[in-house]
Amino acid sequence: MYDGGKIIAGIIVFLALMTFPFWYNVGQASYVTPELQKPANATECIEDPNWMKAEHMHMLNIWRDEVVRNGNRVYTSKLNGKHYEMSLQKTCMKCHTSKEQFCDKCHTAAAVNPYCWDCHIAPKEGM
Repeated sequence: MYDGGKIIAGIIVFLALMTFPFWYNVGQASYVTPELQKPANATECIEDPNWMKAEHMHMLNIWRDEVVRNGNRVYTSKLNGKHYEMSLQKTCMKCHTSKEQFCDKCHTAAAVNPYCWDCHIAPKEGM
């Protein structure tokens, strides 16, 4: 085994690169769920809040596809059976009126940049 040194060095470099994110974040603060401004004008969300926290982006992608590709604009809630318009601005932002106090708090804490506002108009504060 004439190349044993090169192989071992390669394995060490590979392991160092693959485990770097873990070592880099040692001692960093863990994720803390931010306190969100709850809607003042709503008694319930269209789905369970815990489900919405985990699946809202998936749901919005399905809504987009249903509206744009299939012309279906009505969503039936699995939580209460009510019908809602599939619209970020007309349904979601009707209750969650502040993008900064609701959307941005979690997205900033999670270091994600959703593309919702590339097409949609963010609601103005106080409207």
